[in-house]
Amino acid sequence: MEQRQRIERPERAKRRDQKQRKRLSTARRNAFTTNTDIISDLPDSLLSHILSFLPTRNSVATSILSSRWRPLWTLVPALHLVQRKLTHNPNYSFADIVSGILTVRDSISDPMPLHKLIIYWYQNCLPSNVNTWLRATNLRDLQELDLHIFNNVHQPLELPRSIYFSTTLVVLILMASILLNPPPACVLPCLRILELTRVKFANRDSLSTFLTACPALLSLSLTLCGSNFEHWDEFNVVVLVPTLKTLRLHWHVQSSSYKFQINTPALEYFNFEGFLNGNNVVENLPSVVECVLQFEQCVLMDVEVYAKRVRDFMGPLCNVISMEFSTITAQILCHDFNREDSPTFYNLSSLKLFGGISSEWYAWREVRLLLFRAPKLQILTFEWKHLFGLSIYKPNPCLEEPLDVPECLSSHLTTCHYKGFEGKEEEMELVRQILEAAKVLKSMKISVTSCLGLKSKLLIREKLGKFQRSSQNCKIAFEEGRFT
Repeated sequence: MEQRQRIERPERAKRRDQKQRKRLSTARRNAFTTNTDIISDLPDSLLSHILSFLPTRNSVATSILSSRWRPLWTLVPALHLVQRKLTHNPNYSFADIVSGILTVRDSISDPMPLHKLIIYWYQNCLPSNVNTWLRATNLRDLQELDLHIFNNVHQPLELPRSIYFSTTLVVLILMASILLNPPPACVLPCLRILELTRVKFANRDSLSTFLTACPALLSLSLTLCGSNFEHWDEFNVVVLVPTLKTLRLHWHVQSSSYKFQINTPALEYFNFEGFLNGNNVVENLPSVVECVLQFEQCVLMDVEVYAKRVRDFMGPLCNVISMEFSTITAQILCHDFNREDSPTFYNLSSLKLFGGISSEWYAWREVRLLLFRAPKLQILTFEWKHLFGLSIYKPNPCLEEPLDVPECLSSHLTTCHYKGFEGKEEEMELVRQILEAAKVLKSMKISVTSCLGLKSKLLIREKLGKFQRSSQNCKIAFEEGRFT
């Protein structure tokens, strides 16, 4: 019997294999029997589309597979020339590799128009090489240009003049040692996304001239520091763009000689990080519904004066629906937010505070004061996040405990989430106060850090479970996460 079963098993497997082959399409069945490379039989357009999802290094490597594959990578309309990914052989420099790639691509009689070009050069950068590559490459149909050039700041890369007159460019990302020097008559009619990170400016009007040349700009990201303006006694950054929807301004400039002005009536998302050291102007922001604020500490200014500047800065943002700010920002605000003329955010439904809660910060007292300025708040989130530097602002000793309960805690707050909970005494007290004051709270979610041991987690659960809750429908949920 066993011998008969051993004979039948191979026969059953053979019949099953024959049935599976019958189910295959004709092309796949032929490939199965003749070992034909069906991938190579696909049209060029489809193969080049597949290669476009690979890094340039990998797509170029496919040229060694066969003569069929040799020219296919040149049909990919994107080049990702990143030094860290291309320079694995010490015998070839990044400049040699890129020059070789561009030479082969340009040698094709009818090359595929280039739509996306990325060049990241971090070490031993030669701006003259990059300039040569840009001038030699056909950029007529280019839609996205992303340059990260790290070099001696006294020898920055100057972009070819043709880029300032591109009629196809949609995305432009420039970082580090690049000189922005737009001609007075430049125009980029299709540019939608612009990111400038620590670039150099040829003159005081470089930025405003460039922004004026972008009539369809939707998203702008500016990261600026004092060294960007080191050749100028004064420099005003004017963002007057009527079409702009998203603005990220990281202003790491401490000197009061450099100022910014923002006037963007269509803006919907605003992210600010940095100092308020000069007579900066923020106005005409009626459409902003989401903002993220992280003010840096200014040691050159009295805390009360600085707090007033932060309050005035936030005034035009009174229509926001969602707001995030750092705990340092909260400490600054609470030196001035107890004034009757402080802004009230009637439309605010979601508020997040990120950063650390120290034992010196009266978290609940100051959070409660902020909640008085958000009467319709429904979602409150705390997220542990490491912020560089230590807070120089001590709690306001004149800050009195409010006697009444904020309106949002009485009738609107339904969700509270604490991310990165470590079980510290000040964290426990903050959660306890919210559970006790929030009368319509439905969910208190606690995400503890993964570094806590099982015993600590169980102890946290036990303590939180004993806290009094004003809302009978409130449920406390626990989860584990990783936070940095």
